Amino acid sequence: MSVEPYGADEESAAVLRTVGRVIKMCREREGMTQAGLATAIRYSEEQVSSVERGRRAPAEEFLEAADRVLEAGGLIAGLKKEVEKARFPKKVRDLAKLEEEAVELCAYANHVVHGLLQTPEYTRAIYGMRRPPYTEEQVDELAEARLARQKIFDQQPAPVFGFVQEEVTLRRPLGGKMVMRKQLERLLEVGQRRNVEIQVLPTDREDHAGLAGALQLLRLKEGVTVGHIEVQLISRLLSDPKEIQILEIRYGIIRAQALTPRESLAFIEKLLGET
Repeated sequence: MSVEPYGADEESAAVLRTVGRVIKMCREREGMTQAGLATAIRYSEEQVSSVERGRRAPAEEFLEAADRVLEAGGLIAGLKKEVEKARFPKKVRDLAKLEEEAVELCAYANHVVHGLLQTPEYTRAIYGMRRPPYTEEQVDELAEARLARQKIFDQQPAPVFGFVQEEVTLRRPLGGKMVMRKQLERLLEVGQRRNVEIQVLPTDREDHAGLAGALQLLRLKEGVTVGHIEVQLISRLLSDPKEIQILEIRYGIIRAQALTPRESLAFIEKLLGET
């Protein structure tokens, strides 16, 4: 499936225009019309036209099929990585790049399960609840962008992860009971990794250092720490040392107020049994 890039910026638009020109050049070299290419790769003529004009981000299958049919020798298929980055909003690309450079990632989530821990079903359910609503194409693209960031778990050397989840995020059945069951199972699975610690902050705590909202800290390879906060229509990356110091102090207290990782996994397993 190929969708029009949501929240495209000039950088990503330029990439898609270049990809479109390459495909058009290869098609014309073979003396093939847009309709002919569409039939050969099993896409619509409108989709081929939109891709060539740089208005639509082609799916991986589109690029592979076009490369094969146009005998491009890997020229078109080799653009997959650039297209994958260009199809996501800039704020997602920037955050994903920082996550890839991190040696440690610490996060506190208070409304939903953290994006790096979400299942595909849970992610789609969250984006599907947005008001005013996204289109199905936008939901697909945003969900794909978020889930693509989870590749960080498999990179080597492996970063160290610390997640603190509010108890309510594990009890609120977003998407329905079965979606939540899969999500709890996912947390138990990821929590078994040696480089991942998941903690639950119980609702009955009488003292709470995270009332200002969710936060994320990324410690990068060169020793610099950056922060990320997101609320309503605002998504900000923070690098000011004074602001980072405040977030680090808050996160340290939040971790201390939460259950230990071992207690937390037992708590999640108990909730799974009740769901």
